[in-house]
Order: sequence, then structure tokens, then C-alpha cells
Amino acid sequence: MKATVAERGQVTIPKAIRERLGIKPGTTLEFREEAGKLVATKVPSADPVERVYGCLGKGLVTDKIMAALRGGR
Repeated sequence: MKATVAERGQVTIPKAIRERLGIKPGTTLEFREEAGKLVATKVPSADPVERVYGCLGKGLVTDKIMAALRGGR
């Protein structure tokens, strides 16, 4: 498969490759050069739990957090 680089440096990834690799709008790709070749690698999306893990800080007790979430019950 071939693609042509547009005036602004943009390239369209062929549909068959996007579908096979699961590349969708919003997917982040990392580019590097290896031995004169351009290599693009899909950057794994962050795990939603990992993004919020630890955001409440330390010293909070689970029972207090749950009570606050439930309206003080």
C-alpha cells in the first residue's frame, strides 16, 4: 500500500491498516526513525482506573469516602 505526503506533511493511513491495527480517531501514534525508515507505534491508552488511582490522597478511610458519596449516611 502507498500513501502520498500532502503539502502540510499529512499522510492518510490506508483503511485496511487502520482497521487491522484498531487505529481510530483520537488514537495517539508515536513516530521514530529506524535505519532510514519511519516507524509509527500505537501508544496504549491509559487505563481509566490508573488515571484516577491515588487522586483522593492519603489518610482517607474508605468508610468515610463511601459515606460522603452516599450523602453522609
